[in-house]
Amino acid sequence: MGLTDARLGELAEYLVTVPGVVGVVLGGSRARGTHAPDSDTDLGLYYRGPLDTGRLGELAAEVAGPGARVTATGEWGPWVDGGGWLTVDGGPVDWIYRDVDRVRACWADAERGRYAFHVQAGHPLGVTDFSYPGELASGRILADPSGELADLRAGMRVYPRPLAEALVAGLWEADFLIGLARKAVSRGDSAYVAGCLFRMAGVLAHALHGAAGHWLINEKGAVAAAAALPGAPARFKTRMDAVFATVDGDPVRLAAAIDLAADLVLETTDACATMLR
Repeated sequence: MGLTDARLGELAEYLVTVPGVVGVVLGGSRARGTHAPDSDTDLGLYYRGPLDTGRLGELAAEVAGPGARVTATGEWGPWVDGGGWLTVDGGPVDWIYRDVDRVRACWADAERGRYAFHVQAGHPLGVTDFSYPGELASGRILADPSGELADLRAGMRVYPRPLAEALVAGLWEADFLIGLARKAVSRGDSAYVAGCLFRMAGVLAHALHGAAGHWLINEKGAVAAAAALPGAPARFKTRMDAVFATVDGDPVRLAAAIDLAADLVLETTDACATMLR
């Protein structure tokens, strides 16, 4: 059955009684209205340390059963720093910690056009630091007793032009990756070529989103989302699919895949320049 909106609101109100929790934000496909019946419900638990994970674990057991557990902060890694994978009312619910002061710092960087990709388990492209403000900007606030999250999100309604320009400037890396991939063709090194092309696809998707002023917060569905943007290169997803379908150990096919990718890099560069005018 899963959680109803009313039950989500009730759960959020319980969560903000935990010491350290500043507010709760619904994210993911449910916040966007694109969820399927079996989709996870993502709840961002915005906190300011120290977070009382002991009390949070007690609450998890109350709503998800005695086997439920939550992590310490930092247990999952530096950028998805903890939470819990729970089953509540028959549906999968993910509690995901977000340090609100770090979100604020990442937003300040985004406003200045500063960003980086950060290593994180489960994120092969890496986590972009601007995904933190992107999540808050595109999520639905369920509980925010002090109003801090609403105040912070108010500034995020307009995508920062310096970030857009920085992401488009970052297209140099896509061109560089094409050159690196070509050096591996004679060896038939399909794994290395595929890695270069995957990274290239992510760089293109982020640049297109930046130029269009749309938040992109992770790799899942990034190519399809980029293809749907006004001004994206024609048949962007179909052509990107063709790139990866052509990657195997045959040097001729590897060279063909890289040629297809190189065309997409050139067209994306032109498309982004047009969108930023």
